[in-house]
Amino acid sequence: MRVVVLPAIILIAVIAPSAFSQTNDAARPSFEVATIKPNNPDSRQMMITRPGGRFSVVGATVKMLVGAAYRVRDFQVIGGPNWINTDRFDIEAKAEEGANRQGQAGLLMMQSLLADRFQLKIHTETRELPLYELFVSKDGVKLQSVPEPERPAPGTPPPPLPPPGAKPAPGSLMSQRRGELIGSATSLPNIIQLLSQTLGRTIVDKTGLTGFFDFTLRWSPDPIQTDGPFGLGTEVPPPVDPSGPSIFTALQEQLALRLESSKGPVEVIVIDSVERPSEN
Repeated sequence: MRVVVLPAIILIAVIAPSAFSQTNDAARPSFEVATIKPNNPDSRQMMITRPGGRFSVVGATVKMLVGAAYRVRDFQVIGGPNWINTDRFDIEAKAEEGANRQGQAGLLMMQSLLADRFQLKIHTETRELPLYELFVSKDGVKLQSVPEPERPAPGTPPPPLPPPGAKPAPGSLMSQRRGELIGSATSLPNIIQLLSQTLGRTIVDKTGLTGFFDFTLRWSPDPIQTDGPFGLGTEVPPPVDPSGPSIFTALQEQLALRLESSKGPVEVIVIDSVERPSEN
């Protein structure tokens, strides 16, 4: 998932979520060079992958990096010292010339960086945790079905950020402020992935819906709700409407989708040990 966090717009070019994976250290590719520095607290938070095998992170905690590297949500990362939630780092890394830098290979490089520079050791578990089940309301779904978007060729740079008020590029989700999510030709699993991060629980799809959809969802976020995988930084804009509906009510009224509390098995990553990064 590509996440770019800017003062006014968040654009998320989504990739269908996948289960996290682990590879032994010997078989895992790594960056050729990597520089890690403490973050300037005045800078904003973002995570981007640049052309030419460059990887750049600004203002990320170790917990954020683990979630990104193993494709899990924040609440699926358990354990570790408190500083992994508070200390923020800037990272500049580059893969060697000719290395595969796409998809799973890029994730494995991030995993190597965490293991080599932060001495991260983890194991995975399946735990019985609270979750939500998502259903279609009795009135029928209000998502607008659209054709599948064309997939860009490997190595194609991401589309530019749209101006405020414009529709996001096909296959992406966009938010201009807290409590807003606008989708263009995106699948339900991608919508669920962002809702799950916002609510801090796994969401199990019980709708039976397939295909791709355009939609707009606006709600008044609770203080405990997060704003996606990397947050909104220090200058958090106000919500769409502080007196608006909760996300549960908005889902029912605007998209005819219903969330119900339940419990079930959830895969989690448990941090066994981690250290502050080694010197560059």
